[in-house]
Amino acid sequence: MPPTAGAIACLIAVTLCYACVCAVQPFAACRKCRGFGHQLRQTRRGALKRGKDCRRCKGTGTRIRLGRHLWTVWRRTYHNGTR
Repeated sequence: MPPTAGAIACLIAVTLCYACVCAVQPFAACRKCRGFGHQLRQTRRGALKRGKDCRRCKGTGTRIRLGRHLWTVWRRTYHNGTR
């Protein structure tokens, strides 16, 4: 098998696996707050304290995956175009 065919097959496999992950788990942990929903702050004495809610996820601790977001946009566009 030529190297390009192997690379294409690997790319297709990765894409299909990511599509399955997006279908099963559309939400993932927020990268900024690591799924806590807020930032952990450290006091002057070194104790951990809850900070403000995360602005990226609005305090939920989850974010929608890019693939799921693109799928939703495509489905909404298709639905509105075929009315």
